[in-house]
Amino acid sequence: MVQRLKTLYQETIVPKLKEEFNYANVHQIPKVTKVTVNRGLGEASQNAKALEASIRELSVITGQRPVVTRAKKAIAGFKIRQGMPVGVMVTLRSERMYSFLDRLINLALPRIRDFRGISPKSFDGRGNYNLGVREQLIFPEIQYDSIEQIRGMDIAIITTAQTDEEGRALLKHMGMPFRT
Repeated sequence: MVQRLKTLYQETIVPKLKEEFNYANVHQIPKVTKVTVNRGLGEASQNAKALEASIRELSVITGQRPVVTRAKKAIAGFKIRQGMPVGVMVTLRSERMYSFLDRLINLALPRIRDFRGISPKSFDGRGNYNLGVREQLIFPEIQYDSIEQIRGMDIAIITTAQTDEEGRALLKHMGMPFRT
């Protein structure tokens, strides 16, 4: 499965991008460098079970143990002190990254209710794409009975593309279902 996306990139996507953007050098062709999956947990400071459940879910989804992110500053309005856990995140590279992207594109995104494609406007100006998912149930690894609360997550796909057009072309050729 992972090999399929890698060979697709090398055999199909590289020649298409080289022709489309007239790159002189092979190293100018954009590629995906890492994927970050982040979940903010406001209630984790009071509820340790929510933090443990999120760690378990992200481990199952990504195949890698997440890192607990902690508050940098105390915010009295949110009842948060410095150093309290406020979220979990995973950074995926190489094999796990390609595996996760393959499952995201081919299995998870089509399972979203009333799915018409993802927004082509969520690029950051440097070719990186950000995507918000409202529920973890779109991933086939998560069973409905095993979750206690529906929580979303943010997925950032970081590329070596210089512009949004290059990043969009790269992800489109990888199979990302953009809305038209």
